[in-house]
Amino acid sequence: MSTSVAARSGLDSSLADQSKDVRLLAVQMATRVVMDGASLGELLPAAQENLTARDAAQLQELVFGVTRWSGRLDCELGLLLKKPLRRKDSDVNVLMWLALYEIQYMRSPDYAVVNAYTDLTSKLRKKWAKSLVNGVLRQFLRGQAEITAKADKLDAGRTSLPTWIFRQIRADWPAHAEEIVQAGNKKAPLVLRVNQSQGTRDEYRQRLQSSLPAADFLCRDGELGQHSLILETPVRITELPGFKQGAFSVQDSAAQLAAELVAPLAQQRILDACAAPGGKTCHLLELQTDSQVTAIDNSEKRMVRVKENLDRLKLDANCICADAADLDSWWDSEPFDSVLLDAPCSALGVLRRHPDIRLLRRETDINSLVEQQKRLLASLWQTVKPGGKLVYVTCSILKQENEQQMIEFLTANNDAQEQPIEANWGQACKVGRQILPGQHEADGFYYAIIRKKFAEDAH
Repeated sequence: MSTSVAARSGLDSSLADQSKDVRLLAVQMATRVVMDGASLGELLPAAQENLTARDAAQLQELVFGVTRWSGRLDCELGLLLKKPLRRKDSDVNVLMWLALYEIQYMRSPDYAVVNAYTDLTSKLRKKWAKSLVNGVLRQFLRGQAEITAKADKLDAGRTSLPTWIFRQIRADWPAHAEEIVQAGNKKAPLVLRVNQSQGTRDEYRQRLQSSLPAADFLCRDGELGQHSLILETPVRITELPGFKQGAFSVQDSAAQLAAELVAPLAQQRILDACAAPGGKTCHLLELQTDSQVTAIDNSEKRMVRVKENLDRLKLDANCICADAADLDSWWDSEPFDSVLLDAPCSALGVLRRHPDIRLLRRETDINSLVEQQKRLLASLWQTVKPGGKLVYVTCSILKQENEQQMIEFLTANNDAQEQPIEANWGQACKVGRQILPGQHEADGFYYAIIRKKFAEDAH
């Protein structure tokens, strides 16, 4: 964020240094998302660092909730304002979103919320907005039923999605559109991947249940992923038994299928392209510690996360910071038995887990992402040995990024052949399989396996 933008929006340079006014922190964080395209995944850990467990949980509830319901809240606010606020006053807009969120989705007393957010205008250096905020929120309380009913009649209000996202979901998945919308607006559960090199899923479940109060803690096996556990009770992962020792990792059960589909064998050379933050890299090694895994990511900062995860799990991989598509910068010309490409994508399958995506993603991003995927596929295919395979993965639900991308790839490469995924999860596509958000209590993921033909079989 530039100094000028920070000054105009009333934000300070570091959220971590702010006072422990949780509502103020929430306004500032959500404004950073709206104005600067910042990610909650990057902002939240620093902001929570010096908070109590209770305040940290409240902050997460506020910022995740307000971004999840931002489309609806903005519709409601539009019905209350005589005219939209200027962009430089986005923080005031976000402040009112948060107040409306608390009134409707949290158990905060209505007028306490009104008073608290009215007072926050001074801390944002927007004293002129005090009467506006107070009047708008009181107007909402007087006419709440009528305003919410009007919002329900608007697609953006009903779905809390930008129009272009809902339109694309409806075009690609007409029979499942409402199901996808509802799943994307739910809170995501905490899902663990048990490290099988340290014990079975059953053993770790028993360990959890014996170390945490039974009345407050429930967990169950995930429908997907051989080692997944779904925790129904929110808890800090660092407080779970065996965290420092690498007994588990946090990973959605649908994401856990990636390494299982690679199915690594001893001594195989395996490439995990676009590897950060390292969940799939670690899972590959957990499944087969004798495999030789190379993990690549083009972000040095994100590659640090990969190494941290490997260290915690006591695993070892060859980590390279490079553009995976630029083979000359990293590849030693020795082919891989398997390549796992978890490609950059719109991430519309993980809205429930990353609700700020609906504010960060733009319609114009999609074509650019599709071209990135094509470039990676074209380059990485060269690194696959004859008889080897490429596992293509996205956390998207858009056919342009998924089955259509694979159809075009197979058409362009006569040495490529689909290996159908025989499974009882998700649904079969023209190429590959798609898990839609909420199916099997999981995030939305797409998978396809492409085998490289031997020279004599390629025509």
